[in-house]
Amino acid sequence: MIDTLPPLRDVIRTHELRAKKSFGQNFLLDLNLTARIARAAGDLAGSDVLEVGPGPGGLTRGLLSEGARRVLAIEKDARCLPALAEIGEAYPDRLTVIAGDALAVDPLAHLTPPVKVVANLPYNVGTELLIRWMTPQTWPPFWDSLTLMFQREVAERIVAKPGAKAYGRLALMVQWRAEAKIVLHLPPEAFTPPPKVSSAVVHITRLDTPRFPADARVLERVVAMAFNQRRKMLRAALKGLHPQIEPLLHSVGIAPTARAEEIGLEQFCALARAVKGA
Repeated sequence: MIDTLPPLRDVIRTHELRAKKSFGQNFLLDLNLTARIARAAGDLAGSDVLEVGPGPGGLTRGLLSEGARRVLAIEKDARCLPALAEIGEAYPDRLTVIAGDALAVDPLAHLTPPVKVVANLPYNVGTELLIRWMTPQTWPPFWDSLTLMFQREVAERIVAKPGAKAYGRLALMVQWRAEAKIVLHLPPEAFTPPPKVSSAVVHITRLDTPRFPADARVLERVVAMAFNQRRKMLRAALKGLHPQIEPLLHSVGIAPTARAEEIGLEQFCALARAVKGA
């Protein structure tokens, strides 16, 4: 056991916490696993940790037992609040719980840097939250690292390289400004109820500055257009971007007949600069 609190199965029984599909819930009940996820985030001792969707608190307990300075947990499901309150009592002054929707709550007033985000994200909001955390108004963002559970397919899209089937917008947006790697694979049976798909934990460490210079909005537009019609050659997929798209592609060493999945991050950034300059 990682602490003196009851096993999670007992917590779920006591508080009648059946996982709800509407909240995208799949509970991870093995406290050894939740402690492993907490450790995957690195040394937590001097950091505040933001956790989204703690549910009955398995990962919350892992984070606190692994030494997080403070945990700020945002939970939409009011049924889970009494169980989280019990964890707060076991770890005095180290857990703050906000009842609300992570997409609507601004956590910054409650966090003191350095901040790490560690979460078994609800499947229905995971990608949206990741995109928000990767595209703040100013960079670097409020967080130092993100350690996040996703469906395995989403995790593979985040770390994909050019030429891979999973390579696309998500890989480029994350890898432009951060290092990303898969640190843990979890089978469906690790969860209650078991989801239909495997899961994976991705650890993302931010860079202080993006790998290559580019205007974030222009780069996002170029990448979105390129991958929205990924089967088309770039001269066709990007023709709405600029009337002289073929000469622009040539100017940065991209063949107009190439397809989006063949193009690496550095070339996309060069194209974004060329489009902005034109």
